[in-house]
Amino acid sequence: MEFAFFEGKFVPIEEANINIKTNSFHYGTAIFEGLRAYWNEDHQQLYILFAREHYERLIKNARSLFMELPYGVDDLVEITKELLRKNEVRQDVYIRPIVYFKDLALTPKLIGYTPEIAMYTYNFGRYLDTSKGIRVKVSSWRRNDDNSIPARWKVAGAYINSALAKTEALMSGYDEAILLNSQGYVAEGSGENIFLIRDGKAVTPSYNEHILEGITRRAVINLLKNDLVVRVEERPVARSELYVADEIFLTGTAAEVTPVVEVDNRKVGNGEIGEITKQLQEIYFNAVRGNIERYRSWLTPVYEK
Repeated sequence: MEFAFFEGKFVPIEEANINIKTNSFHYGTAIFEGLRAYWNEDHQQLYILFAREHYERLIKNARSLFMELPYGVDDLVEITKELLRKNEVRQDVYIRPIVYFKDLALTPKLIGYTPEIAMYTYNFGRYLDTSKGIRVKVSSWRRNDDNSIPARWKVAGAYINSALAKTEALMSGYDEAILLNSQGYVAEGSGENIFLIRDGKAVTPSYNEHILEGITRRAVINLLKNDLVVRVEERPVARSELYVADEIFLTGTAAEVTPVVEVDNRKVGNGEIGEITKQLQEIYFNAVRGNIERYRSWLTPVYEK
């Protein structure tokens, strides 16, 4: 039997249903997160990646929408562990917590409503092809502006912006979209942060460029600086820099570290995965499975030893 955590209880997934009149269903006023947990066969252990960091962001984002939850970070981590144990997960898995207004009301506002949280697991697999690299298209859709719907918050309704860009890319024969911001600078992918390698340096758009404050992005910056000794610049990135980059890769909980081998029908470098990206992938994928001791602090084990 598969379980979900729904409005304060663990229930069979079939019972975790909202009413058609639920306010957040109509207006996209929900905050969500995406977490991954990785199974290590040798350790016989399931590791949740950046559990505390994700729930710290969830709570901060929820408060920005006037949603006060009766749970703290520690509570949400323990609920997640218990959900994984109840579902007897012993493989890589994706975890989706979502905070929403459960009120059966139709006014689009953020006050006077009751927030709730639900959580379930999903056998996600690879979101993008991390082994061969992907082809991307610069989208005709612009990333939503911070003074419109802040991209730094994982607000459900904001993801129509991502859906439009991703769909355009897929229908044009590409794997993913790259969105520019309202000033015409590179922002991010439809669901990923972006990095370029130019002349041995890594370049990534800063938080001021209307992007998600990515947890994987932050971890990758540390890996680049500390493990690969690569200088990282956080600054505005012009569209044309995509076409002259030596390497490009996308980062995110779902995307992990995904190489980009082509942009708008132009090869990135020699059209194959670059050396820095390869090294970064090797470190990252070992770290998330608990195989690198110095990065065990990233992980929360699920099963007691």
